[in-house]
Amino acid sequence: MLALTDADFNRLHTYIKANYGIDLSKKKQLIVSRLSNTLASRGYRSFSEYVDEILTGRDKEMVTSMLNKLTTNYTYFLREEAHFQFLQNTVLPELAKKHARDKTLSIWSAGCSSGEEPYTISMYLKEFFGSQANSWDTRILATDISQQILNKARNPVYREESLERLSSSWKQKYFVKNKDNTYTIARVIKQNVIFQTFNLMNPIRFRRPFDLIFCRNVMIYFDQATKDALVQRFYDATVPGGYLLIGHSEGLNKAACPYEYLMPAIYQKTRR
Repeated sequence: MLALTDADFNRLHTYIKANYGIDLSKKKQLIVSRLSNTLASRGYRSFSEYVDEILTGRDKEMVTSMLNKLTTNYTYFLREEAHFQFLQNTVLPELAKKHARDKTLSIWSAGCSSGEEPYTISMYLKEFFGSQANSWDTRILATDISQQILNKARNPVYREESLERLSSSWKQKYFVKNKDNTYTIARVIKQNVIFQTFNLMNPIRFRRPFDLIFCRNVMIYFDQATKDALVQRFYDATVPGGYLLIGHSEGLNKAACPYEYLMPAIYQKTRR
């Protein structure tokens, strides 16, 4: 296994923090263990050569591959189910009333990974609006920094265990089972999600502000200052009365958080 010097470690984690907000300043051993095979397969003779190449920023796929290896993309359908109960029982009835005229919702799955979260949201939207779904624009914006992971989300193949929290009726309605016992998403759910690459460190300048932002289990990689700045950008991109949902293992800085705390992992922008 190649050695990672303190100098190269500092160069690498500083670059990752500055460009992607991910704080790996105490994760030297994790970097070594997760990247060593990559270096060997690519023929690098040292971490220094690899870090030199990463820091040029020329090979975007190489950078996103590195980020995928250094962060966990583990997810599944209906993860943290309390959020989806809140969506069903509180958010959607509220938004249906609010948008009765324009029939357009604005929902963002930020850090969507391989698509389980936005596809779950899409299923709940379909269930809620039922026969009226076609008269509403409920398309979900789903973003991730990794083009590789978004390619998986756009052309999804899921294992049985990823669906185990879903009811059998939802599996039948919203999935297609493949011959190898994997699953893909039904077209009616898939076409309601728009995938796009986006770096959460960038300014948020989408076409319209959001009624609801999901950003769950993403900020665990950020230090407090980076989290505070991102939450402020989310707030500025949220409509009055809109919601931010974060992971239950995450916490926001009460002193700096502009949202109103409603319940664990659920926040709301104060209505005007």
